[in-house]
Amino acid sequence: MGKSYQVVVIGGGIIGLNTSERLIADGHQVTMVEREGIAAGASFGNAAGLAFPEILPLASPSVIKKAIKWFLDPVGPFSVVPRDIFKVAPWLFKFLKSTRASQYKTSINVQASLMHLAAETYPKMLDRTGLQSMVRTNGALSLYESEASFNADVENWKYVAEHGIPYQTFDKTALHQFQPGLSDKFVAGIYASSWQSVSNPNDFCHAIFDYLTQKGVKMVKKEVKKVSDKVVYLTDGSEIVADKIVIAAGPWSKTLADDLGDNIPLIGERGYNTTLPKSAWPELEHSLVFGDHGFMVTPLANGVRIGGASEIASLDSPANYKRSEYMLNKAAEMLPKLNPEGGEQWMGRRPSLPDTLPVIGYSSASDNIIYAFGNGHLGLTQSTAMGEMVSQLIQGKTPKDINMKALSAARFK
Repeated sequence: MGKSYQVVVIGGGIIGLNTSERLIADGHQVTMVEREGIAAGASFGNAAGLAFPEILPLASPSVIKKAIKWFLDPVGPFSVVPRDIFKVAPWLFKFLKSTRASQYKTSINVQASLMHLAAETYPKMLDRTGLQSMVRTNGALSLYESEASFNADVENWKYVAEHGIPYQTFDKTALHQFQPGLSDKFVAGIYASSWQSVSNPNDFCHAIFDYLTQKGVKMVKKEVKKVSDKVVYLTDGSEIVADKIVIAAGPWSKTLADDLGDNIPLIGERGYNTTLPKSAWPELEHSLVFGDHGFMVTPLANGVRIGGASEIASLDSPANYKRSEYMLNKAAEMLPKLNPEGGEQWMGRRPSLPDTLPVIGYSSASDNIIYAFGNGHLGLTQSTAMGEMVSQLIQGKTPKDINMKALSAARFK
């Protein structure tokens, strides 16, 4: 074991939690700083998936063909809030640049390496924390309403196969035998067996935090104003001194990074969902993915969650819960066994970057300040991988088998 450090981790979401867990396992002293509370942001209500097969970036050549249609639909799978179009235009421009074939393949390769690291480190975290019972392997089934849509996606899944991730295809008859309760309109499916789910994302985060407090991790519920080399300045005028500082504050990380001289195109990409009682479909086992509509249905320990979508907006824009209603109504239409009554709506802001890759690495201001944010839809999945890499960076090591240049803040300059 290397030298022990005093480390401040800024952010109480799943990245901050699993980063803190990995650091205390290495013998470091950790203080977490969070302005609202544990899992107060996207970690509270995400889709609960450990999506290890999801290596295909949202920024892809195929998305361009659909983008115009989606943009014009206020409740479509990928849209921009009209009032924020000028604010988010630079991000959208970089997103379009990231759909080029060369960047697309780079993003796939980097995502695959992150997913392999996540799949390797998650069981170790669960063993250390004793939370194995909160994770199960239930697989994810992608559903298609046309042969054209299915065939187009099969071409993309070939990239998944190249990285050793198993999947299975179903024609219509086999699909409906495998997953009863689907509308007859579905003609094909693709099943990823290595997909896992947590019992409930919010409960999972709080269980990790309970473990951390038992291990001596301190929690400071205050807002961070700025950071500098070895000092965290809080808005109440107080300061925290540390050997190392980790910024894992989701979409709010951008303000801190800007102050450090790193202009990172990070946004809060908004997702919506409705969580129904478990009685809505108690027999549902697999996660169901509706790619053409931009949402999925996930069985939780205490409910059924219908959610997804990508809404590009500024952090302070009001929520548009018509999106939640749209997805719920679509799900009820396509899943005759689903009872859509009694649900609770939610909106969260995913920390997203144009090339669908996170930022992890040293700030340009100091090697004592480490960035760990921007995982978009994959924060829950990649959280243990992020913690592993932060741990290595704190020790001055370079993470193995990871293209760190493709994940650096400097890639946007």
